[in-house]
Amino acid sequence: MSTTVYVPRDATALALGAEAVATAIAAEAARRSLELRVVRNGSRGAFWLEPLVEVQTGNARVAYGPVRAGDVASLFDSGFLEGGKHRLGQGAVEAIPYLHKQLRLTMGRCGVIDPQSLADYQAHGGYAGLQAALAMDGAGIVKAVTDSGLRGRGGAAFPTGIKWRTVLETAAPQKYIVCNADEGDSGTFSDRLLMEGDPLCLIEGMTIAGLAVGATRGYIYLRCEYPHAHAALNAALAAARAAGFLGQSVAGSGRAFDLEVRLGAGAYICGEETSLLESLEGKRGQVRFKPPLPAIRGLFDSPTVVNNVITFASVPIVLARGAACYRDFGTGRSRGTLPVQLAGNIRRGGLVECAFGVPLRTLLEEFGGGSRTGRPVRAVQVGGPLGSYWPASKFDTPLDYEAFAQQGGMLGHGGIVVFDDTVDMAAQARYAFEFCALESCGKCTPCRIGSTRGVEVIDRLRAGDRPAQQEALLRDLCNTLTHGSLCALGGLTPLPVLSALEHFPEDFVKPKAAVAAGS
Repeated sequence: MSTTVYVPRDATALALGAEAVATAIAAEAARRSLELRVVRNGSRGAFWLEPLVEVQTGNARVAYGPVRAGDVASLFDSGFLEGGKHRLGQGAVEAIPYLHKQLRLTMGRCGVIDPQSLADYQAHGGYAGLQAALAMDGAGIVKAVTDSGLRGRGGAAFPTGIKWRTVLETAAPQKYIVCNADEGDSGTFSDRLLMEGDPLCLIEGMTIAGLAVGATRGYIYLRCEYPHAHAALNAALAAARAAGFLGQSVAGSGRAFDLEVRLGAGAYICGEETSLLESLEGKRGQVRFKPPLPAIRGLFDSPTVVNNVITFASVPIVLARGAACYRDFGTGRSRGTLPVQLAGNIRRGGLVECAFGVPLRTLLEEFGGGSRTGRPVRAVQVGGPLGSYWPASKFDTPLDYEAFAQQGGMLGHGGIVVFDDTVDMAAQARYAFEFCALESCGKCTPCRIGSTRGVEVIDRLRAGDRPAQQEALLRDLCNTLTHGSLCALGGLTPLPVLSALEHFPEDFVKPKAAVAAGS
């Protein structure tokens, strides 16, 4: 009887040696004349345990990790194919505290299924949402998404149902669905994790969106730095098309929808939806003036739904389980779940999906285990390189869009980057301006020029050159960027700068001894 062993093909696991582990397992099984089936699954997101090898034993999957190729022989010696004890043993996968305490809705199949198997996808609830959607008209689908309370899982957290309704109600001979898979924020990887581990979920969500608004064509705009996601998506698209879930008659319904992957060149600005649309059209990635909104005049001047990966991937479960079921999770106007990503100086880095309302401290300490160095956590940046820096006094803020906004921050894509007490926050503030200068599309003056001037002002401030005047100039410059920039790149750059200045002012002051020595 053949035993099934799961070895992830996720990019993080591969970077940590998963390919060598899979090869060693197959070779060792052959040497011992053992029947073995190796499935290359995605990652569950517990990156501190990768490569995480799982063995199907009866009704449970037993985990071992982090496994290196040199550990494989000893795993076989300990009887790991029967769930035997080993120093790398983690017990039943579902019982690992890091995973057991999560609420996996959107990411529920990641690490569980074979991403290239349509049958495996359907066996774990895949395409149930599409089947429910096919029994509705477009307005019914939009109402379900609206009633669920789902908001965009990117930067602005705009209500998804409102955006879809606008496209539905805008008359046009052609409409489009565009997925923003240009995941470029620091410390974020949930899009990649889902595309590599459960690509059909994204495809199903986009198909439902197409049926909802009357779009027959879709595009996944993927950053070129994600080759494994690119391969996984193309394989999934071929499988869906062969099975009739894409094409002229989706699942035999007579309603058409098809999509393809387009690669971006890696410009951060193309994460902004109008720059992305310009790039998709073969133009330079620059921000468009708004209005008109993309929902009215988007790709090729046609009504276009633009959402990110996690937003589309959340849609199938809304349709499959019902809007009320999804809405029951969360708090206030933040409904459902958010896949949070823990990165930086963190002991247990990885992905944590939980319902809104969980305190930031719980994520950092209960899931993340504190800093990797063992030193106190001094600051975290939430929401990517344009997100605020949060001091320890704010760690009890609940995971909630409005709660974060009230504290002067944003959730964004759910990326959390952790810093211990050795961090120089003035240097981090300087980096925010430097990043903006490097990534600006150059279309508007505040972003193009202001970011460069910001670096210079912080340098003078840190050097002790008339600090009061430099701080006043810095705040004035941030005000110009906030209110004068054409898009969020320039408009949000002041968030990390001003939050660092507010919560960590001591890092911007040059010590008196240093000033005296330099005078």
